[in-house]
Amino acid sequence: MKKTNILLLAGSLTAMSACKTSNTETTASGMESKTTTETTTSAATTLNYPDTKKIDHVDDYFGMRVADPYRWQETHDGELDSWIEQENKVTQAYFSSIPFRDKIKQRLTEIWNYPKYGAPFKENGKYYFYKNDGLQNQSVLYVQESLEAEPKVFFDPNKLSDDGTVALTALAFSDDGKYVAYGTASGGSDWNTYYVMEAATGKKLDDGIEWVKFSGPSWYKDGFFYSRYDAPTEGNKLANKNEFHKVYYHKVGTPQSEDKLVYEDKQHALRNFYGQTTDDERFLILNVSEGASGANALYYKDLTDAKSTITPIVENFESEYNVVDNFGDKLLVMTNKNAPRYRLVLLDPEKPEEQNWETVIPESSNVITGVSTAGGRIIVTYMKDATSEVLVFDTSGKQLNKLELPAIGSVGGFNGEKEDKEVFFTFTSFTYPPTIYCYDVQNNEVSLFRKTEVNVDTEAYETKQVFYTSKDGTKVPMFIVHKKGLKLDGSNPTLLYAYGGFNISLTPSFSVSNMLWLENGGVYALPNLRGGGEYGEEWHKAGMTPNKQNVFDDFIAAAEYLISENYTSSEKLAVSGGSNGGLLVGAFMTQRPELAKVALPAVGVMDMLRFHKFTIGWAWVPEYGSSDNEAQFKNLYAFSPLHNIKEGVKYPATLVKTADHDDRVVPAHSFKFISTLQEKGAPGNPYLIRVDVRAGHGAGKPTSLVIQEAADTWSFVYQNMGINPYLNQ
Repeated sequence: MKKTNILLLAGSLTAMSACKTSNTETTASGMESKTTTETTTSAATTLNYPDTKKIDHVDDYFGMRVADPYRWQETHDGELDSWIEQENKVTQAYFSSIPFRDKIKQRLTEIWNYPKYGAPFKENGKYYFYKNDGLQNQSVLYVQESLEAEPKVFFDPNKLSDDGTVALTALAFSDDGKYVAYGTASGGSDWNTYYVMEAATGKKLDDGIEWVKFSGPSWYKDGFFYSRYDAPTEGNKLANKNEFHKVYYHKVGTPQSEDKLVYEDKQHALRNFYGQTTDDERFLILNVSEGASGANALYYKDLTDAKSTITPIVENFESEYNVVDNFGDKLLVMTNKNAPRYRLVLLDPEKPEEQNWETVIPESSNVITGVSTAGGRIIVTYMKDATSEVLVFDTSGKQLNKLELPAIGSVGGFNGEKEDKEVFFTFTSFTYPPTIYCYDVQNNEVSLFRKTEVNVDTEAYETKQVFYTSKDGTKVPMFIVHKKGLKLDGSNPTLLYAYGGFNISLTPSFSVSNMLWLENGGVYALPNLRGGGEYGEEWHKAGMTPNKQNVFDDFIAAAEYLISENYTSSEKLAVSGGSNGGLLVGAFMTQRPELAKVALPAVGVMDMLRFHKFTIGWAWVPEYGSSDNEAQFKNLYAFSPLHNIKEGVKYPATLVKTADHDDRVVPAHSFKFISTLQEKGAPGNPYLIRVDVRAGHGAGKPTSLVIQEAADTWSFVYQNMGINPYLNQ
């Protein structure tokens, strides 16, 4: 397929990847009241939380009345801004009182400060790659005439804003290499604006395309296809429900008002359309989705036929279909139709029935995670027990080679075109910094292209994979990373991190932030919970509605395993997760509050009764269910973190993290959760919220903000475990 570098769409809660009443008295009008709560931290510091307004709002779900006293926090206005400012003041004062916080930030800055490279990709005979010198807020795109030539800056996103909060989100070159379409996003929002510039001169043209979301520019002749929504209601653009996605074609040099509407569906407001053209610009392919579970319909248009219309290949939403490439008039498609771990098929879009498909690479015991074509070969990345394996086939599906990888870890890349004789890929693992390799396709040779040097002794650590038993007897894999020679005496500070949803797999990867934890004697544990894609669609479905509780049970069992095997104890265990993983942490701490000392839910889906009311939240209904359905409501209510906080229970020391520009999981989830926790949670542990300003769901966050967040987070963890990592320094 025609290459579009989408930098920010991947990740948590894939875009297409979310009660006992208070004992305070209401006012005479019955409309609102205030509550003030006090608690004491492990450092004996009294926290005075803000007075948080409550309103008398109750919803009726199939005869069950559910109070929602913090509903007002769903509307962003001056009153909410004032509350956020007060909460941040309490939180920042707490951070400031931690004596080793500055040393943690200093050490993080030291180990973060190393050159970070992306794998090169080729466009019109030139090589492009991303590089961050170390502490730059955004990575810079470089170009070189050959691999031996001096790299030159092609595009520097750091010049887009003074504070680094405007990020490059998408990049696509026209077929002749004359133009580049690129997208930017401000403050971490999912909203993109597209621009066009001349590749040779860097001159920015007058083209400007607004209200783009969940899309990428895909070139055809002298313009490109893209998807957008209508402009949202002014003043609430970060919370409005996203409906009626449309596909447009933009011709270079014309205003957006003249863009041609290519496709819309007026009957289905909650469908998304992602358009891509094949490398030869023969076909326009539309991936059509109704949710973020991965299943999609598939449409196409033959761009060589003026009479051709957009026509369905697959109309239902039962399986997943991804077009890899086209061989003439046939499409090479990766699918899990009748193959939960995926297979590769060749189909004729004019005869799309399954009985006409030709299986090129059949399903195997391992999960196919990626397919690329280059140099007359098909390069397939598999996942075996959450680690990567790469096999090379000819175009008929005959296996030719298996690439030798340096260790157990994860690979990514292999971006190329049919005629490319070389492709690049990146290998990484927990203690193996991202390292770039070149694969000579014709000669089947892998060579080291660029090694990453970091300011840590990566040889001092070891990684093991264990399989523990969940509540229902299911075996679940978990990676455990720690210093060599670790004593299993139950005293080691341990971070348990997971996700468990949306068919997303967590595989070994390098984290600068985690290296600080490891070098100070910490244990890092990553279980591959059900709901993810580590063992294909069956593993995914085992953690979807109505089976979501399996995910929480898997996480709880991971914590119990770490404690029973003497890695750690409840007093030295922290649990962490973001987005869908934030939901995971919220469910964990409300179901088993005694099992961990610290909880770190980030940008989490906390209100399971209303998540589908905001932005793209409706797309998560296939994963979670909906409170509009009675049976699903009962299931959601049973584990919804917001609705399961109980009066007088001592919850783990909790640091909720969110951002004011998060329009993926709107921050109201976190606001309502922390307000309820501060109101009801028993004193003894801090219940704090950290709200980033001019930041979003996480993508595109400037390095400076990432380091500060990591410093605050680790400081909070150590403080509440009673550990000073620099006591003797």
